[in-house]
Amino acid sequence: HNMQTLNFLNSDRQVDIARETLDIYAPLAHRLGIEWIKGELEDEAFKYLYPLEYKTIITKIAKQKKERDAYINEVMELLKGKFEQFKLHAGVFGRAKRLYSIYRKMIQEKVELDGIYDLTAFRVIVDNVKECYLALGLIHSFFRPIPGKFSDHIALPKPNMYQSLHTKVIGPYGEKIEIQIRTHEMHKIAEEGIAAHWKYKEGKVFNPKEDKIFGWLRRVIESQQELKDNKEFMETFKIDLFPDEIYVFTPRGDVKELPKGASPVDFAYAIHTQLGHKCVGAKVNGKLLPLRSELKSGDIVDIQTNPTHKPSKDWLGFVKTSRAKTKIRQWVKAEQRERSIELGKTLIEKELSKHDMSFSKMLKSGEFLNIGKNFSFETVEDLFAGVGYGLYTPLQVLGKVIPESEKPGKLKQIISSIRRSKDSAINIQGVDGMVVQFAKCCNPIPGDKIFGFITRGRGLTIHAADCPNVHTYDDQRSIEVSWGLDKDFTYPVKLKILGSDRKGLLSDISTIMASNKVNIINAQAMTNPDRTAAGIYEIEIGHISQLQKVIKSIQKIKGVQSVERMRGTI
Repeated sequence: HNMQTLNFLNSDRQVDIARETLDIYAPLAHRLGIEWIKGELEDEAFKYLYPLEYKTIITKIAKQKKERDAYINEVMELLKGKFEQFKLHAGVFGRAKRLYSIYRKMIQEKVELDGIYDLTAFRVIVDNVKECYLALGLIHSFFRPIPGKFSDHIALPKPNMYQSLHTKVIGPYGEKIEIQIRTHEMHKIAEEGIAAHWKYKEGKVFNPKEDKIFGWLRRVIESQQELKDNKEFMETFKIDLFPDEIYVFTPRGDVKELPKGASPVDFAYAIHTQLGHKCVGAKVNGKLLPLRSELKSGDIVDIQTNPTHKPSKDWLGFVKTSRAKTKIRQWVKAEQRERSIELGKTLIEKELSKHDMSFSKMLKSGEFLNIGKNFSFETVEDLFAGVGYGLYTPLQVLGKVIPESEKPGKLKQIISSIRRSKDSAINIQGVDGMVVQFAKCCNPIPGDKIFGFITRGRGLTIHAADCPNVHTYDDQRSIEVSWGLDKDFTYPVKLKILGSDRKGLLSDISTIMASNKVNIINAQAMTNPDRTAAGIYEIEIGHISQLQKVIKSIQKIKGVQSVERMRGTI
């Protein structure tokens, strides 16, 4: 069914198709520059999605049609007269705004229909670009322009090739009037979009790679090829369909169109994937700003890079463009797979060593490939990644190659874990959040006794040995681990400090932190009615010995009653 035959369907199907049309097909028509189709689709979808509002608007507008038509004719004649006076040959057209456009304005401005004063729009069509600006100057000479309501889409065309001058002025009776000024060619492309563009290109050398609209279509196709998940593709597709654009400049003066709210990371990925991957900061108008800063039209952005830098999964929380989201997700997935393969190999090798079996011999003989096929893995790397990502335990995949007599029972597992040498433990160095992460329930730091637990679908989670959740875990998924020697890595720790409410207490605590080279991430303090003070400090610690030293030093401060390390979510 198309939108003109929805009346033959039941109400649920009408709403589903109308929602799909408003979310995808109308914005797609806009992105391709076919405005008349976009307008009709929006109005038809509006009728089925918001029937009460649709009926209210169309009824009120119908009642005012006679007065509105007279007003449109009056303004048109006024504009034509002024243009003729200055010998400017221009076509002048007036129209009522579309229903869905009016409804959207009511929602945005939070007003009723009676509060919307610009229900009409006017269009001026001239022969060339020079006359566009001449017409604009004449309009502003006899209609007062509204500050901040002028857009030059001729100098800065929209990504769908749309070009026009837009201005809002105060009309003859004090009401707001929206006027668009464009050439005949611009008008044709604005109404018919990409089809008109092809028509104007007939007989000329045509290079799709030089055309913005084809560049966007090409990115959509590439995105579909890169994202195997259809749902994920549709999410990224919708982002790029109908953004409110901003125009940002490179230091060389090249302009990049980005959606409103875009960050320097979006800008970097818009230029090149590797520039996005390596960006560490950005100079915006000469000032160094954080990567999550929001860019504005007219900003000049200079991306700062580091050849050793890698993207962060956290960037997905603030980037706006589908290109940036797609490239970051691709990198994260590739990195997760690589880390999962390495972790899986290590876990399997450690399990085999317990039974005096050779990992390298099994790898050379192709035995791992046969094992993988039993679990529907096509390659050995897929098998290792599955184990590293926690889909299966080493014991599960090695079940058929380890002799039955050597498989440990519950009691034997506990005894062997106690007797196991340190050489059998997996070395944990830092944390990247890819396939190795620290449990939020106990927040272990170097120096704490720890154990690892293979979490299905999340890789290896590190817990403190005295974690209250230890007894809830399956022994087959528990892995012995040990700390690496990563001196540059720090870990979040929370301290609860109780003491008397005296002047200078907070300053003394901060001095102790600074003297021990401890960074304070966050601090909260409160005073109780009994003149006691309580403070929660979130700090960064490199090793348990550093934490113990800090705690002992704080305990010696005058007025401090207790210092406690807090467990749980940081």
